[in-house]
Amino acid sequence: MNEKFDALVISNGPGDPKMCRQTILQVRDVMARDIPVFGICLGNQLLALAAGANTYKLKYGHRSQNQPVIDLTTNRCLVTSQNHGFAVDNSSLPEGWEPWFVNLNDNTNEGIRHTTGRFRSVQFHPEASPGPVDADYLFDEFLKEIKA
Repeated sequence: MNEKFDALVISNGPGDPKMCRQTILQVRDVMARDIPVFGICLGNQLLALAAGANTYKLKYGHRSQNQPVIDLTTNRCLVTSQNHGFAVDNSSLPEGWEPWFVNLNDNTNEGIRHTTGRFRSVQFHPEASPGPVDADYLFDEFLKEIKA
């Protein structure tokens, strides 16, 4: 962790995020260094755990290419690709953190972000572009944060 880098992208899983204790500690260390972080799928859950939130197992996982989610800041609906069985508990998000996206089928968390904008994540796969390009802008926003 003494290496210098401009940002961290935490990619998808599989598995129970709570089993990734070492990774959670490393993500917490990166946040303490104020390095921008962007999580995808399992990365959403790991970022939440590193921030002090909780995760839980879904009764039925999200496994399809057409999961609708809404951006809570813009009310923009995205069609997303997903394959996960765990979710972030919105009620456990600590101060300074907020839900960013919500699943329109079951109201589960689909993304979080810190109010500073430096740390953010999505539960879905923006790189899959099922919309076909609904979520491309998320990478652009993250790159802007790195350059800031």
